[in-house]
Amino acid sequence: MSGLIKAKTYDWKDSNLALFGSSVEKSIKKESAMTETAWKNAGSKVGIKIWRIVKFKVTDWPEKEYGKFYSGDSYIILNTYKPNPSSNELAHDLHFWIGSQSSQDEYGTAAYKTVELDTYLDDVPVQHREVEGYESDLFKSYFKQGITLLAGGAETGFNHVKPTEYKPRLLHFHGNKQNVTLNEVPLNAGRLKSEDVFILDLGLVVYQWNGSDSNKDERFKALQYLQLLKSERGKCQCETLEDSDTPKTHEFYKHLNQPDEPDHIKPYQATEKTLHKVSDESGHLKQTEVKKGNIHLSDLKSQDVFIVDTGVSCFVWVGKQASHEEKQNGLGYAHSYLMKTNHPLVPIHVVKEGQQSKEFSLAVAA
Repeated sequence: MSGLIKAKTYDWKDSNLALFGSSVEKSIKKESAMTETAWKNAGSKVGIKIWRIVKFKVTDWPEKEYGKFYSGDSYIILNTYKPNPSSNELAHDLHFWIGSQSSQDEYGTAAYKTVELDTYLDDVPVQHREVEGYESDLFKSYFKQGITLLAGGAETGFNHVKPTEYKPRLLHFHGNKQNVTLNEVPLNAGRLKSEDVFILDLGLVVYQWNGSDSNKDERFKALQYLQLLKSERGKCQCETLEDSDTPKTHEFYKHLNQPDEPDHIKPYQATEKTLHKVSDESGHLKQTEVKKGNIHLSDLKSQDVFIVDTGVSCFVWVGKQASHEEKQNGLGYAHSYLMKTNHPLVPIHVVKEGQQSKEFSLAVAA
């Protein structure tokens, strides 16, 4: 992909998430979590807070960048809310997001620090793993203007260079009213789809290309992005092109001459649900499939940990009476299980018995 960083794509097989539940996760104590300065006041009020992992450290992500994620980075996202508006009780959803080209050190640190923040918040949050291109609906719902997925790391962002030094980018807008996602794609004419909208960003000249069958939500999102670029850069020439009215000799197409690359994001399909039990009653941790098809709350027992796999999401349910060993490793259990499936990058949700989770309630019948 010309102009984009070609780093190692996120490999679920070598992720050190598999180490969780051993000495890694057990070493996380409340005392050490309290020494992390990034967590100061975290989760104390309603709203979203985002951190980015930089060289093993947790750093604040600027609010004006919320919703924008770089494929070379990993992030931690905390959503704090009131389950009951009339109560002062706060609840949390805690996510770590892995870019497709994030290093193993970065996403390993993000996973570790996510568990640390969970510990800091007294194990109240529901934990989630998100992988670029496979984000959960819950994660997407935080960003009303949609999410923006850009190549490279945050240091490659355009705020750090002069307008005349911008590297051309082709941005793909796809979705509907619920959520329009922006993805950076190769500068290749074959990427253009009549069902979607694209922006070609040349720095001082920007084109919005509206596919003949694109919807108003995609067009509006692209227009908003265009206006943001103009406000950030001052002098910026913008032109809107309609697919059906733009000749192939137009200057726009002359810039789409780079080789294409295969997409690393391939959507998964929902499959028959499966239920797996994680138990150490035999003397060592063992994972066994116990059911296929419709899964009910009555199938879950407080004495154990269960994995519910829908094909597009993976839930870990931790029973209140599960052993200390069983409770240690929700993310690790799901990761190890998903490694053996054909959908390893689906969102993971770790739900402790008694916690509120709309997504889990939809996956499991009462």
